[in-house]
Amino acid sequence: MSAKFRTTGGGMGYGSGLWPVLLSLLLVLIPTACVLWFLNEAVRNERLAFRQKLVEAYRDRLPVLRDRFDSYWQQQADALVAARTPGPAAFAACVGNGLADSVVCYDAAGQLLYPAPANKSEEQPDDADWVDASVLEHARDDSAAAAAAYGRIAAKTNDERLAAQALQAQARCLARAGRVEEAIAVLADTLGQEKYWHVLDAEGRLIAADAQLRALELMGDRTQPRFMQIADRLANCLNDYSAPPIVPAQRRFLMKELRRLTDGAAVFSTLEAEELAATYLDRPAAQQRLLMKQLRLLTAGVAVLPALGVGETKPTSSESNQPSIDSALRPSGLADVWQFGSPDGRVVGLLRTESVLARMEKIIGAERLPREIQVAVSPPEREPAGTIAHLLSAGPKMPGWRLSLSLSDGEGSAAGSDRQVAAYIWIAVLVIVAMSIVAAAVVGAFRRQMRLTRLKNDLLATVSHELKTPLSSIRLLVDTLLDAEQLDVAKARDYLRLVAKENARLSHLIDNFLSFSRMERGKQTFDMAEVSAAEIAERAAEAAGERFQTPNCRLEVQTDQVPSIMADSDALVTAILNLLDNAYKYSGDGKRIVLRTYAASGNVCFAVSDNGIGLSQRAARKVFRRFYQVDRHLSRETGGCGLGLSIVKFIVAAHGGTVRVDSRPGRGSTFTLAIPSTPTTEVLSTGN
Repeated sequence: MSAKFRTTGGGMGYGSGLWPVLLSLLLVLIPTACVLWFLNEAVRNERLAFRQKLVEAYRDRLPVLRDRFDSYWQQQADALVAARTPGPAAFAACVGNGLADSVVCYDAAGQLLYPAPANKSEEQPDDADWVDASVLEHARDDSAAAAAAYGRIAAKTNDERLAAQALQAQARCLARAGRVEEAIAVLADTLGQEKYWHVLDAEGRLIAADAQLRALELMGDRTQPRFMQIADRLANCLNDYSAPPIVPAQRRFLMKELRRLTDGAAVFSTLEAEELAATYLDRPAAQQRLLMKQLRLLTAGVAVLPALGVGETKPTSSESNQPSIDSALRPSGLADVWQFGSPDGRVVGLLRTESVLARMEKIIGAERLPREIQVAVSPPEREPAGTIAHLLSAGPKMPGWRLSLSLSDGEGSAAGSDRQVAAYIWIAVLVIVAMSIVAAAVVGAFRRQMRLTRLKNDLLATVSHELKTPLSSIRLLVDTLLDAEQLDVAKARDYLRLVAKENARLSHLIDNFLSFSRMERGKQTFDMAEVSAAEIAERAAEAAGERFQTPNCRLEVQTDQVPSIMADSDALVTAILNLLDNAYKYSGDGKRIVLRTYAASGNVCFAVSDNGIGLSQRAARKVFRRFYQVDRHLSRETGGCGLGLSIVKFIVAAHGGTVRVDSRPGRGSTFTLAIPSTPTTEVLSTGN
C-alpha cells in the first residue's frame, strides 16, 4: 500500500511541476521574441530615416559639384593654350603635365602640326657614281664592291643628305657581305655623328635614328655595354620632342622596336599618347565628317543641334582639316575616348573614359562626404551604379554625363544614428535581462517546489515503510505472547528482548526523522563545549556495543593521544553511531569494524573502517545525499531510509569540519570525520 502511494505521489509531483516550468519559459520566450522583433524594426526604421536625412542634406551639394566640373574643364582648356608651343613640344608638354591622355595640335591656319604626316620627297640621287654603286649592289649582286663604291660617294660628297644615304647603303651592303662589325661601325659611329641627326630620307624619316636601330638589330646581344649605350642614345632622341624633327609614325615605330629589343628596359612615357593620337586621326573619313559636323563651333550663323548643343558652320571654299570644338567634353568618335579643345581650337585634348572618371572622382573626393554618401559620375552610355537617390546632369561642360547621389549598401551610420540605435539596443538588452531574471527566478521556484514535493512524498513513503516494519514485528510478538495459554518465562524473555530490539530500532529511526526535520526547518541547535575526543569515541562504541556482541562480529576502538575539541558531544556521538550502524549493515558475515581517533593537520579525526561491500566512485560522490541508497533491496533487508549519512554531513559541517569516504568495491569503506582541534569564536548553531 505504502509503495503504491509513493509512486503515485512522485508521478503527480513531477507532472504538476513540469508544465508550470514549460509555461513560464514560454511566457518569457514569447515577449523576448517580440522585443527582438520590435528592436529590429526600430533599428531598421531609424537607419532608413537617417539615410533619408543624409540624402536631403547632401542633395544640394550636387549643383556645387557640377559648377566645379565646369570650372575644371574650363581650366583644362585654358591650360592647353598656355602649354602651346611648336607642335611636337606642345604635344609633349600637354601629355607630360597630365592635361590629357593625348593631344592633337593645329596651326593658326588649321593645318595639322602634330602628329603630322611625313613630308615625302620625290628627289632621288642621280649622281653617276651612285648609279654605278646601285648596279654593283642590285644587278651584279657584288655587296663588297657596292659597299666600297657607296663609301667613296660618302667620302667625296659635300651633300649631307647624299652622304647619309650613301653611308646607310654602305652599311646595308657590308651586312650582306658578312662584315657585320664594319656595318655596325658605320651605322652607330659614322651616322651617329651630330651632323647627320637632322638629315631626312625621301620618306621624311630621320636617317640617323633608323641607323641606330639597325645597329642594335645587328648586334643582337643586349648584354654588351655598347648595345646599351646605343639604345640609351636612341631612347633619349625619341623622348626629345624639341629636336631633331622625327615624324610621329617613325617615332612610334622606333619606340616599339626599341622596347622590344631591350625587353621593355626602354621607357617611353608618351608612346600610348602617340598611339591614341594616331588612332584618332585615322578614323574613317565619313565618321570624321559626321563628328566634325556635330562638334564644329560657328563663328557666325550658328545652327544649334538640340541633341548635343553644338553649332554647325556652313562649308567654305577653303575648309581646313581642323575640327572646331569648344572646351566641353564631347565624343571623339572612338570608343571610350573623349575630346575637348582650347578656346582658340588649336589644341585638341583626348581623354579615355577611365581618365575622366578618375579626375572627377578626385574632385568629388575633395568634398569629404560621409562614407554612406556615394557621389559618382557616369558617361552617357553607362547606367549609374547602386540605388540612386538623386540624379542630375553633370553640367554644360560634360553634355550627356550624369552626376548621381546614392547610399552605400552597408549598415554603417553616422554618430547620431549610432547613438539612437545604441539606446534601442540597451533598452532591449535590459528588458530581456529582466525577463530572463524573472524567468530564472520562476523556474527556480518551481524546481524548488518540485524538489520539496518529491521530498515530502519520499519522506512520507519512507516513514510509512520504515515505521511499519518494527511496529508489525512488535505487534506480532505481543500478540503471540497474549495468545499463549500458559506464559513460558524463557520464551517471554526472548520475545521481550526482540521487542526491545525493534523498539530501539524504531527509536533510532524516529530520532533520525526528527533530526532531519529540525535540519530542514533550521531548528537544530548544538551545545558546544570543550570535550575529549576519546570520550566521544568510547560513548559511541558503548551505544553500539550490544549490536556487535554477535558471533563473527568485532568492533575495535583505537584512540591516539589527541587534543580536546569544541563540540556538541551528543551530536558527534550520533554522527559516529550512524557511521557504525552503516558499517554493520553493509558488512558481510565476518564483520570487522574499526573506530579510530587520531590528530592530523590541526584536526581531530574519527575514522570508521569496515570490510563490507564497498562503494564505486559514482556512489561515493552521492552517498551523503538525502534518501540516497546504493542498493535499495539490501536497505530493505537491513533497514534504513537513506538519512543517516546526510545527518552525519550536517552535524560535521555545523562543527566546521569535513567528512569524506575512501572506498573500493568489495574492499570495504572508511568514513572519516575531521573536526578542528582549535576553539573557534564563531557561533556554531543553525538555530534561529
